[in-house]
Amino acid sequence: MADPDGSALAARIHDEMTASLKAGDKVKLGALRMLSAAITNREKELGHRLSDDEVREVAGKEVKKRTESIEAFTSAGRTELAEKERSEREVVAVYAPEQLSEAEVDAIVDDALASTGATSAKEMGKVMGAVMAKAKGRVDGSVVQAKVRAKLGG
Repeated sequence: MADPDGSALAARIHDEMTASLKAGDKVKLGALRMLSAAITNREKELGHRLSDDEVREVAGKEVKKRTESIEAFTSAGRTELAEKERSEREVVAVYAPEQLSEAEVDAIVDDALASTGATSAKEMGKVMGAVMAKAKGRVDGSVVQAKVRAKLGG
């Protein structure tokens, strides 16, 4: 929902939906409508208009959903559906937080290990919490989990 009290990013999404409708770009329009619906649902959950950062967080979750769908469709041999999801992911990814590089993730994991003092796989939850709080949606949790598990020997 875009209004003067809401996020500038949400307003931009709304404007681009209008432009896509006028241009007849069905793929972009569909992807932006789904993103807008996800934003509206999140606003209802939280009971307030989302900030730009919160909108980026929602977009990041939508990108992750598309990535999972692409993998599922590809493994099922449904290439046309995988391509549709890829196109939608490209549209939505513009609004998602920029992903961290592998080196940045490694540095955050190392910092979290040092700050929590974790030494065994039993303490993985503490480390994961610290990393994910610092990364703020800019890295996939499964990537972090694999890195933390490797460092803790789990």
